[in-house]
Amino acid sequence: MAVPPDLADPPDLRAGFEEVFNAHFSEIHRYIARRLPDDAADDLAAEVFLAAYRGGYDASRGGVRPWLYGIATNLVARHRRTEIRRWKALSRTAERPEHDHEDATLARVAAGGLTGRLAGALAGLSRGDRDVVLLSVLGDLSHAEVAAALGIPAGTVASRLSRARRKLRKALGDVNPLEETHG
Repeated sequence: MAVPPDLADPPDLRAGFEEVFNAHFSEIHRYIARRLPDDAADDLAAEVFLAAYRGGYDASRGGVRPWLYGIATNLVARHRRTEIRRWKALSRTAERPEHDHEDATLARVAAGGLTGRLAGALAGLSRGDRDVVLLSVLGDLSHAEVAAALGIPAGTVASRLSRARRKLRKALGDVNPLEETHG
C-alpha cells in the first residue's frame, strides 16, 4: 500500500508504535467493521497501522486518534463500491416481505423496519457526508476530530453533518430511530 503524499516525511512515531497500536487498534477495527464486512475490517485495520507505521505522524494535523481514523476512512473509501453495494443490498433485503412469525419477530426486535431504509439512505449520501456521519456515529469523534481525520475545516464538518441528518430524517419519514420505541 502506498503512503499518501501528505504523510511522506512527518515526525517518527515508530518509537511508541506498540503503545499507539495497543491503545487504538480495537476501536479502529470496530469502526471499519461497522462499515465493511468483518474479513475486510481485519485486513483494513491492519493496513491502517501499517500505513501509520510507515508514514509517521504529523502532530500539526491533530491528535493520533483522529489521524488513525482519517487513514481508516481513506482506506474504506477505496472499498467504496463494495460499501455502496452492501448498503443497497441491505436496503433491498430488509424490505422483503415477511414470510413467517420468525421474520416478523426479528423485524420488531431488531428494528429491522428502519435498518434497510437507513442503509439505503446512507448509500444515497455523498461520500463526504457519509464519512462525516459514520465517523461521528461509529467512531464517536467530535467535530474537531472528524475535521482532523478528514483534513477539512470544522465548519465543513458541521454543515455536512447537518445536511446529512436532514437527508436521513427525510429518507426515514421524519423518524428518529434513536427515539423510536418498538414493542
